Amino acid sequence: MPNKVTIQDIAAALGLSRNTVSKAMNNTGVLADSTRQKILQKAKEMGYKQFAFLAPDEQPLFPVREIALFSSSVLAGSHFSAPLLDAFQKKISQHGISLTMYPVREKETSSLSLPLNFRRETTAGIIIIEMFDEAYSRYLCQQGIPTLFVDTAANISGFTLNSDILMMENHNSTFRMTQSIIDQGAKRIAFVGDRYHCQSFYERWCGFAAAMAHNGLPSLPSMSILAEDASPYEDALWLSSAIKALPQMPQAFCCANDFQAINVFRALKHIGLRVPDDAMLYGFDDAMEARIMDPPLTTARIPGQSMGFAAADLLLSRIRYPKTAYSTVYVQTEVIPRASTRQHPTKTSV
Repeated sequence: MPNKVTIQDIAAALGLSRNTVSKAMNNTGVLADSTRQKILQKAKEMGYKQFAFLAPDEQPLFPVREIALFSSSVLAGSHFSAPLLDAFQKKISQHGISLTMYPVREKETSSLSLPLNFRRETTAGIIIIEMFDEAYSRYLCQQGIPTLFVDTAANISGFTLNSDILMMENHNSTFRMTQSIIDQGAKRIAFVGDRYHCQSFYERWCGFAAAMAHNGLPSLPSMSILAEDASPYEDALWLSSAIKALPQMPQAFCCANDFQAINVFRALKHIGLRVPDDAMLYGFDDAMEARIMDPPLTTARIPGQSMGFAAADLLLSRIRYPKTAYSTVYVQTEVIPRASTRQHPTKTSV
């Protein structure tokens, strides 16, 4: 069995220092593009571990070595973005590509412009997370750079993005949680959240509505709280007033995500109602707060790491084969039943 190729072997073959080769392999420090490309090419030729498992047509693209992350949100506090980005970075780093984050502010979105410090010449592709402006999404797809959207603007008009899209499964999970509530005898269930905020919220609304229709129950907008995302859902007084203004007090609340469910929990407490005794409650995402609230929240778990690896595969494939048909990929989610819905159905993957 041949000896494994080391960084020192590559350095010796090129007459360079080990430190210089290490910078190129790990994409760190300051190094001329020509030197970096020469090192990476030699590493590929010698079968260095980073490239040994790749087929000839799957080798890294040189000299481009960066993927840009565009987001208009602070992703550190997001429910699944941290494990997603961790897995994504691990996968692309195996191909000598780094991830650079570019915050997209309102001025760029409204003027349809790229961030000022964006480096087009070194960018192989763009991954877009937590950005739901349809016009800006179309603009990014027109830049001649491979893109991948993790969730998108709510597609209620049938628009098409010339991009690959990665989604978490939303419809079936919400259907199953709603069906479980109905099986417990609930007939008045309200949806809470802006169903048009993003595609995932819209699919959760559709899953909720489908379960209601399947059981011959109404899901009229007048029986839910569907105000636009800018409305003050975090204001317990506003939300408690919105709940009291419903035609009838719901027996359960289906929330667009866990943070909306936590807001409903606080609003119900303000009214003097208890979960699950007076009203059952369920969300989506399996945020940390959902696990520690009392009672813990029934929800659907998004597999962040699996989404990260899938995102890397999709975008790297698009970079290598830019003319292939675009795809939308769904990663399965897992229903996590907890005490906020009183009874605990068997845990299921959907």
